[in-house]
Amino acid sequence: MRDAFELRATDGMARVGRLTVPRAGVTVETPALMPVINPNIQTISPQRLHDEFGAEILITNSYIIRKTDDLRERALEEGLHEMLDFPGAIVTDSGSFQLAEYGEIDTTTTEILQFQHDIGSDIGTPVDIPTPPDVSHDQAAAELDRTEAALADAAAVDTGEMLVNAPVQGSTHLDLREEAGAHAAATDLDVFPVGAVVPLLNAYRYDDMVEVTAAAKRGLHADCPVHLFGAGHPMMFAQAAAIGCDLFDSAAYALYARDGRYLTVRGTEQLEDLSYLPCPCPVCAEHDPDSLRALDDRAKEEQLAAHNLHVTFAEIRRVRQAVREGTLLELVEERARAHPASADGYRALLNQNEQLEEHDRVSKGTFFYTSAESARRPEVLRHHERLARLETPSTMLLSEFGPPENHDYDAVWRVEPPFGPYPTSLSETYPLNAATPDHLEPPAYVAAADGIRSLVEANRKTAFTLGHDGWPDEALDAVPESVTLENLSDLGE
Repeated sequence: MRDAFELRATDGMARVGRLTVPRAGVTVETPALMPVINPNIQTISPQRLHDEFGAEILITNSYIIRKTDDLRERALEEGLHEMLDFPGAIVTDSGSFQLAEYGEIDTTTTEILQFQHDIGSDIGTPVDIPTPPDVSHDQAAAELDRTEAALADAAAVDTGEMLVNAPVQGSTHLDLREEAGAHAAATDLDVFPVGAVVPLLNAYRYDDMVEVTAAAKRGLHADCPVHLFGAGHPMMFAQAAAIGCDLFDSAAYALYARDGRYLTVRGTEQLEDLSYLPCPCPVCAEHDPDSLRALDDRAKEEQLAAHNLHVTFAEIRRVRQAVREGTLLELVEERARAHPASADGYRALLNQNEQLEEHDRVSKGTFFYTSAESARRPEVLRHHERLARLETPSTMLLSEFGPPENHDYDAVWRVEPPFGPYPTSLSETYPLNAATPDHLEPPAYVAAADGIRSLVEANRKTAFTLGHDGWPDEALDAVPESVTLENLSDLGE
């Protein structure tokens, strides 16, 4: 049922989309957060998640329901929606988490999918093998074979209108992740979770998370909705969306509240350590830290969980808006400054700039250069690649200050870091209309030199001169030797 996912806007590999969930009779806007509901313990009721926080979809564990007698009987008799009192879409996990934790579960893909169908799940999950990071290639490949066998079993189950997940495994082996993505995309299954990344996220290995997700995306198709399993902290939603993830599930809002932890988009704080509540949500507007701390344990947990949900859903909305505006990478960079691990993840994301460029839309608003990493963005790469299409006359001046009053060149083009050269007529087009600071770091000039190299290599018969304003040595070293250099600052110009 691959036509269930419709793209509405893109920015790099990020998408705003619509996932139609036919059994629930709802359409979920993505990127979307799926709050995790423990069927035994509910800090915030599913109905409240829908009404107050705008949750359109949630996830719960069918294995726990099946193993708990009273829950199993209620779910089979009433149906999952009635039992949880939730009008949106419900996703059910299969017990793979328990398999990863305890090494064995007493169900098969066929049995658990049939049970998920019988209790009214809208999106079911087979019993995949969540291979942890850093295992040997042989172990990861063998366990991937078992996951792919589970996908075959899942495809053979008559699930009616229930959508079915096709988890993408492969540990930290990028070739296996890409292979797993391609295999999953070739099935008739519907949603594509990138699995077993929780250990990476818990260890703040955001760079590895980006790399394995990018590898999975290389195998998946553009019409495959992607769920990043276990990604529930708002500080990494923008980064995960930028690498092409559409669905996130969060138990963090409740688990952290239970431990007295207060979520922000920059990280996690202990309530005991706060002197102020730096948030405008209803919980923080009605309390100060002392009044929250004074609540009994149950009330304090509920209030913290509500705050955590407000912050989390607000970040999802912020990500959607950034995708529609074409400013998601600016948001990713802003979030990357909050934690060294996020910065590592952002650098790993920009290492995928060729993959990002393939999906990035050509025109946006204004390119904002905010740090040296901006010189590695896909818009810069695209400009360098397109320079090779342009023909140039016999002599050309590439100048930071436009054409001089009197010159003998056949043409004069502007050159601006980080993009490099371009015809002056394009100066108001995206991304050359960039907003840049007055003082740039050396990588911006090196990137401009790379652009000059692209133009020179495509036009070897042209004699080029670069008029620059004191570029750093590493940038000048990157300019082709055939280019004549003129330091305009030395000339007083």
